Amino acid sequence: MLGSQDILLALALGVFFFGAKKLPELSRSVGQAMSEFKKGLSAGSQEQTPPPPAPASKPEPPAGSGTSESAR
Repeated sequence: MLGSQDILLALALGVFFFGAKKLPELSRSVGQAMSEFKKGLSAGSQEQTPPPPAPASKPEPPAGSGTSESAR
């Protein structure tokens, strides 16, 4: 689980690597990308309908079992 020290360290590294002016732009673009991704997932699941279930087929008996005329 993330603690307060972990979050502060990540924020400090973000400011160090990207600068204080770029962080709001980056977080905004990440938020927009996540919302578009969620919209795409929900739209994709509504468009696809599951295929109808296949009818159950009866298994064939093995060739050597049962009565046959050659076994007499």
